[in-house]
Amino acid sequence: MDVVEFSPEPAEYAYTFGGVAPVRKVRPGTALRLWTDDAFGGALRTPSDLPSEKLTMPFVNPQTGPFYVEGAEPGDTLALHFADLTPARSFGASATIPLFGGLTSTDRTATLQDPLPERTWIYEVDSARGTVGFQAQSSDLRLELPMNPMLGTVGVAPAAGEARSSLVPDAFGGNMDTPEMRAGATCYLPVNVPGALFSVGDGHYRQGEGEACGTAVEGAMNVTLIVDLVKGGGPAWPRIESDTHLMVVGSSRPLEDAWRISSVQMTQWLAGLYGLDTMDAYQLLSQVSEAPLANVVDANYSSVVKVPKGLLPDRAVYDGLHAHLRGSAASL
Repeated sequence: MDVVEFSPEPAEYAYTFGGVAPVRKVRPGTALRLWTDDAFGGALRTPSDLPSEKLTMPFVNPQTGPFYVEGAEPGDTLALHFADLTPARSFGASATIPLFGGLTSTDRTATLQDPLPERTWIYEVDSARGTVGFQAQSSDLRLELPMNPMLGTVGVAPAAGEARSSLVPDAFGGNMDTPEMRAGATCYLPVNVPGALFSVGDGHYRQGEGEACGTAVEGAMNVTLIVDLVKGGGPAWPRIESDTHLMVVGSSRPLEDAWRISSVQMTQWLAGLYGLDTMDAYQLLSQVSEAPLANVVDANYSSVVKVPKGLLPDRAVYDGLHAHLRGSAASL
């Protein structure tokens, strides 16, 4: 297996999906060892570092990439298997940002109330224990929380020459912020342009479902992934396969439309896998689906619909590609 290592300089960060020249060309079957910066570009390092003073919009959520996948054409399916996600710093940062977050006034949910206070929390990483430390600012409460590394942002270039902010999730992937994007998962994305032009970033050392305040425990990440390609069959929206679940991520506003997208796409996936008509697949979905929130804070909200594999007849998805990539990852 070819192994490509790439760690971008700040001048090489991508802040959009689409509109950026590729940093490397890779072949299907290649393993990539990457470094990604955190959503703040490393600017928040102490509780006194406030986003309004340290961040320059729109230069947040830097991506590593894009990568041009040889042979990828519009209509194909790009597969990214995440072999390993390891924190690359000894700390992570989270913050409340004015007019941003699920429980504050925003520019879209306008009220006469002032925004919530701006604060920064620094989480110390204990790699030996596999934890991050939460320290309350107004009391002495301290908690050791289990690390659960994930990538908030995984995506490809959109169709029709669009360039979309790395803060926005949509059908091309992007800033979906789902904890399901963890090591051991395979993400299937639609190829919209020659080469796919995929990027990854926005490492989170842990995040609750919904990302309520708008930021997770944001941290730089060492990422090992394997790239593969399925000719044809490009999904309309991002799919994720783990050892235990099939998943679809839908992104939109309002939140129920994000859920509807992921539910429709899962209904169609089940119908295709098992030869069901739409109504039978809809009925099955109604009895077996799980629906965790991904984010309720981004420009579009993201909702995940999951179906446990253990409740379904054994059926190879994409000819068993996930299991194949899991085996390849074990050899790295």
